[in-house]
Parts: sequence; C-alpha cells; structure tokens
Amino acid sequence: MNKVQNDIAQGNFSTTELNQLITFIQGVKTNQAKRSISVGDSVFVVQKTKKTLGTVVKIKIKKAIVDMDGMGRYNVPLQMLELA
Repeated sequence: MNKVQNDIAQGNFSTTELNQLITFIQGVKTNQAKRSISVGDSVFVVQKTKKTLGTVVKIKIKKAIVDMDGMGRYNVPLQMLELA
C-alpha cells in the first residue's frame, strides 16, 4: 500500500488523471460492497468521525436503504458501508 501511495505522490499526474483515479477507486469500492453485502446484513455506515450500525433493507444500483436503529431509514452510498 505504501508503494502505491508513494508512486501516486511522486507521479507527475495532471488533475484530470487524479480525478479519473478517484472515480475508478470509488467504482471499485462500490462493486466490492455490492458483491459482499446482501439484504438483511448488519452493516456499519462509515462517516469521517463515526460508524453507525444498521441493517440493509434494500440494495439499489449505487445505494442501499439502511435501517439505523432508532434513527430511521436512509439511502446510503454502497461505498460507505462495511459489514459488521
């Protein structure tokens, strides 16, 4: 992982190329979540400063509806979900 980070930091990438890399990585995260998460799974909704436990109710193309205990149901991007 450190090698990848160093290569990116030392590379002479344009802003457009870095944005393409970000888009690619986000797509990979979404696809991995889609393969590993199914309806009824307990998941963590990962935000910058906290993780909130919830249950997947429905999976859409890029988002899932997650029932968070006592807080209601939310549309959450798949890339923000981790299996509990």
